Amino acid sequence: MDLDAVGGAATGGLIGAAIEKPTGLAGEHAKTCTDCGAEVSGRFCQTCGQPTHVHRTLLHLGEELLHGVMHFDSRIWRTLPLLVFNPGKLTREWVYGKRTRYVSPLATFLFTVFVMFMLLSFMPVKAELPVDMALQRTALANRLAADQASLVAAEAALAKAPTGDDGDARGRRKDLEGDVKDARDVVADTQEAVAALDSTPTSVIGGRGWEDEVRAKTLSGEFKVDTGNKDLDKKLRKKLENPALALYKLQQTFYKFSFLLVPISLPFVALLFIWKRGFTFYDHGVLVLYSLTFMAMLTMVAAAIVRWGGAAGGAAVAIGLPLIIPAHMFAQLKGAYSLRMFSAIWRTFLLLNFCVIAIVIFLLTVIMLGFTG
Repeated sequence: MDLDAVGGAATGGLIGAAIEKPTGLAGEHAKTCTDCGAEVSGRFCQTCGQPTHVHRTLLHLGEELLHGVMHFDSRIWRTLPLLVFNPGKLTREWVYGKRTRYVSPLATFLFTVFVMFMLLSFMPVKAELPVDMALQRTALANRLAADQASLVAAEAALAKAPTGDDGDARGRRKDLEGDVKDARDVVADTQEAVAALDSTPTSVIGGRGWEDEVRAKTLSGEFKVDTGNKDLDKKLRKKLENPALALYKLQQTFYKFSFLLVPISLPFVALLFIWKRGFTFYDHGVLVLYSLTFMAMLTMVAAAIVRWGGAAGGAAVAIGLPLIIPAHMFAQLKGAYSLRMFSAIWRTFLLLNFCVIAIVIFLLTVIMLGFTG
């Protein structure tokens, strides 16, 4: 069980609960507030807002947990159907003040995203084909031989370098010394990869499927990492040598920084209405939060269908997603901003392209944070 994912889901729900204002029933009310002492006449104190009925039963602790983490009250049943089938109305009503009947967009987004990653972490991944270890060892040996030859050549060039005191000679010798150092580092890394590969039993590597295939190909040099930054390349290779841990850290980074999707997406939505008055960044933020919440829910459903639906489920997802996503965006834009048909269509087209850009930016950010941290 991924306890970090469970903790993240609980944290997301509790954060969402913290920003929710108290609504609904709180039991029989008293005449005096137990917190501030003010006289009250309803279910909540007019001075401090505390419910006037204070529970002291163990059962109520469970009720508070269910409500605090899951917002399990009548609002969720009003919010989710609208989010799925009429997102434009939900967005518009929240923006224009009809809020006590719905779960807030930020609370919905936080809880749904963290639950999505919690559920995805529970879904087992089937192991695939074993790795041909003999082939990997051969490739790694060839790589080591080539690295050692490069080192010998670099050392020979350094030995023949001029030893004069003029600037050109000193610069040339310094460059050659750098080449020798780099070649030694490469040989050391390759020798470490050989030792790691030789110390791992073939039966163990073959049993873990894709993880060990990535690891073996990284160790043998088949997966090349060349970002132009040697320190970054070394870090990335180290991560890929343990792909299971790298994937876990990447997943953790993904949901811990999922909130970055909001500020990344917000300017793109604002661009669609830059010349129209009456719309604020708050309006766009509500649309982005509810839209991302729906996409997280859709991801959970699609993952479940692919995991347990076999080839038919995968085909259904491949056909359904390209239709559902633009249809939902169109309905939300049209309803939230009261747009005409053509206006909503071209904005939907642009928004789909903006989403691709935003996702690429987000993924690159997550990879950098997860792989270099």
